[in-house]
Amino acid sequence: MTTPATPGTGPDDSAGAAGPTENSLRRALKRARDGVALDVAEAAVLLQARGEHLDALTASAARVRDAGLEAAGRPGVITYSKSVFIPLTRLCRDKCHYCTFVTVPGKLRRAGHGMFMSPDEVLDIARKGAALGCKEALITLGDKPEDRWPEAREWLDAHGYDDTIAYVRAVSIRILEETGLLPHLNPGVMTWTDFQRLKPVAPSMGMMLETTATRLWSEPGGPHHGSPDKEPAVRLRVLEDAGRSSVPFTSGILIGIGETYEERAESLFALRKVARAYHGVQELIIQNFRAKPDTAMRGMPDAELDELVATVAVARHIMGPAACLQAPPNLVDAEYERLIGAGIDDWGGVSPLTIDHVNPERPWPQIEELAQRSRTAGFELRERLCVYPEFVRRGEPWLDPRLRPHVAALADPDTGLAREDATVRGRPWQEPEEVFEASGRTDLHATIDTEGRTSDRREDFDEVYGDWGALREAAAPGMAPERIDTDVRAALATAADDPTRLTDDEALALLHADGPALDALCRVADDVRRSTVGDDVTYIVTRNINFTNVCYTGCRFCAFAQRRTDADAYTLSLDQVADRAQQAWEVGAVEVCMQGGIHPDLPGTAYFDIAKAVKARVPGMHVHAFSPMEVVNGATRTGMSIREWLTAAKEAGLDSIPGTAAEILDDEVRWILTKGKLPTATWIEVVETAHELGIRSSSTMMYGHVDQPRHWLGHLRTLAGIQQRTGGFTEFVTLPFIHTNAPVYLAGIARPGPTMRDNRAVTAMARLLLHPHIPNIQTSWVKLGTEGAAEMLRSGANDLGGTLMEETISRMAGSSYGSYKSVKDLIAVADAAGRPARPRTTLYGEVPEERRRAATASDGHLPELLPVLD
Repeated sequence: MTTPATPGTGPDDSAGAAGPTENSLRRALKRARDGVALDVAEAAVLLQARGEHLDALTASAARVRDAGLEAAGRPGVITYSKSVFIPLTRLCRDKCHYCTFVTVPGKLRRAGHGMFMSPDEVLDIARKGAALGCKEALITLGDKPEDRWPEAREWLDAHGYDDTIAYVRAVSIRILEETGLLPHLNPGVMTWTDFQRLKPVAPSMGMMLETTATRLWSEPGGPHHGSPDKEPAVRLRVLEDAGRSSVPFTSGILIGIGETYEERAESLFALRKVARAYHGVQELIIQNFRAKPDTAMRGMPDAELDELVATVAVARHIMGPAACLQAPPNLVDAEYERLIGAGIDDWGGVSPLTIDHVNPERPWPQIEELAQRSRTAGFELRERLCVYPEFVRRGEPWLDPRLRPHVAALADPDTGLAREDATVRGRPWQEPEEVFEASGRTDLHATIDTEGRTSDRREDFDEVYGDWGALREAAAPGMAPERIDTDVRAALATAADDPTRLTDDEALALLHADGPALDALCRVADDVRRSTVGDDVTYIVTRNINFTNVCYTGCRFCAFAQRRTDADAYTLSLDQVADRAQQAWEVGAVEVCMQGGIHPDLPGTAYFDIAKAVKARVPGMHVHAFSPMEVVNGATRTGMSIREWLTAAKEAGLDSIPGTAAEILDDEVRWILTKGKLPTATWIEVVETAHELGIRSSSTMMYGHVDQPRHWLGHLRTLAGIQQRTGGFTEFVTLPFIHTNAPVYLAGIARPGPTMRDNRAVTAMARLLLHPHIPNIQTSWVKLGTEGAAEMLRSGANDLGGTLMEETISRMAGSSYGSYKSVKDLIAVADAAGRPARPRTTLYGEVPEERRRAATASDGHLPELLPVLD
């Protein structure tokens, strides 16, 4: 058991008051020296190494570091970033007990300062830094000051900014355009949406984890007590969201603030876990506590040099050779050689112009001195950018395309380090003015059925889709079948009597039903369907238009996404989009459904242009377009809120949105499936905001991969809750996972799609669990085929979706049921289920007679697809 430290005493001895035994130290050192993975207890022992044991520990850590530098192609190199420090605001809503950076509005006023630095003040520092050859603008500020200080809120309002993040974004753009420095942002705790807003304007960001010791935050007297943003779980979530968003991220720990050795070790292991899962931690800072006057912790002793050296060495062993480790050189009284010997490979940001505003009493060393001392230790000092060389060379999706020119102007293309001869000057930062130039395989919608896709996977398969070994481990628990001993008969009786009274246990029992129980479940669901919407099977004459398949989000289930250079990549022009809408109108369509990949060059206003192009060509066409992921992408690229963006989209012609990108509304499952896609809370925010604005949506669930019935239940309950609040869903669409070409299946993680049992159970339970809130349950003929769709119509479904006319997403994934159904084909599916069929509109209204006649005359056929159909 670990005894907690008391403020002022430093770390307790996790192995007891007398410290670790000689034998325990020797065993742990041997394991470290032999390259054997350490556990938390062994790491805690090694953190206490001193004397000859510390020498042995640092020697083995240095060997690990050297192996990593050799593998990275820069042996014997230690790096730093030539930077300027810009304290954008010193106001903060937190109250850390060791901090002198943060102040209060009154002190700022008395000193003649504003609540925030003005753009002119920021640019003055940045320009002077550029003249001195600096390449990084380190923007540091307090967490969400407007939440605590009315003066901060008033300043932001007066200058036209919704929040601090909006000002950070605006200032970063001006730094890029007017000085050429690369912003590295430290705005504290950020949400997933904040990352999307800031990623286009900064190559890298950062936030110290500091510690995972919750008691230092939760208990009175702790260094983080009273600071909402210092809760360890919150900060770990930020690190994960950075990884999900493909943001090169700097983090680290602060040692000597009252944590135990075991807690310090646990913090390092938590950082390793995030780094391995997301591959986005670009560097780890090991920072030693230095007591400051006029703080609550002014009497606490500084973390000693041996403490810092041992922590660096242990961190190197835990994080491994590929990690980049930094220790701030201005906090160690020029003991540089000891830190190099312990395994660091970076000195962090060093400024020839500005002070370290967080540690103002500790001046930066001269760069020339740092180079000389590094040479003495056998290392060459080389300048890097704020974004580490590995991420410079990786490019997209780690670097936003709008930042490519700025980074390329300063980076050596071979090493990714800073170019010594680079000229630091401003360059334009802007949304692309035009991306809609036809390119690539624009006939894919027609040839996918005849020629297929070029290959089953992209060349950058492993790099883009991630650490498959870790994902297999994460997915494994979900692969085992769940067994619940519940009275299925009683659950069926409840469902037949009143589905709204089904408990979670009863629902799970029914989701697991098979054999006669499953047959009975489907009969109950079909009876509920009949009493709710009648016997008519509805369908819509619609055309899918996937305007681009270029996408860099790296979703692991998606076989549709292509890079610009891939053989199957394409982007349609606005005229081509409008042409396809007009062709659909001519054969009786009432709707176009338009979605595309998250194209890195697509401006946030492009979606408005697409809607306008369709409405200009075919004013009567219903525009059902843009998934919640596309909505968030558009909003973040324009700097608009989700509400503002949806309002503008509606004005441009958007009528409703597809409720896709939902997959499974469970963030653990979503990470395995989607990597960088929006979290559950953001998906919900988008659809609820759309509903509030009068923009209705469908709802969906993609199942049969790494999920289980408990995830289906949670997903359906979530949708029912949204519908009760907003009433905005038009239908629920079941989307069976198509595994054939999906990366997550090819890597051996996902199972090969749902079984027919799964499909029947999901359809039936969707009918019951969404009753009476969502009356329409749609089945997907493109994923299940004619016979499968007919079976779902006997299991509670009442809608067949649309004619589609073109469909590339499921076909690229490996669906074998084609990309088009005629009106007669859909009527035949209904016939197979013994039911009549009738057309509908997007909102399940009656189709105008003129549209009916056009669809009947053409049978919904597009002339260009007739050879394919034949």
